[in-house]
Amino acid sequence: RCPPCPPALLRLLLPPARTNPSGSTGGHGHGLVHFVLTAQEGQRNTRLFWAACRAYENGLGPDLTNALVEAAVRTGLTEREARSTVASAARMSGRGV
Repeated sequence: RCPPCPPALLRLLLPPARTNPSGSTGGHGHGLVHFVLTAQEGQRNTRLFWAACRAYENGLGPDLTNALVEAAVRTGLTEREARSTVASAARMSGRGV
């Protein structure tokens, strides 16, 4: 049996906690919104889903939802499609809406 791993080593192995205590994105996520805005037909839903997953993984999902949906609508998705895609990303990331 191996000896237990020192706590200091365990801390190095774990990713840092990502929090957004202020409730504001503070400009974070602008790149994700831009990524959605530049989507062409045939990639709009995929790009929105990817961006929403990254937003939720980084604790920005609730704050970026409306901006991502608006960006997707500007590229041609319906609001219903966009909201459904963002909700799927939230569920996939374990932070369902």
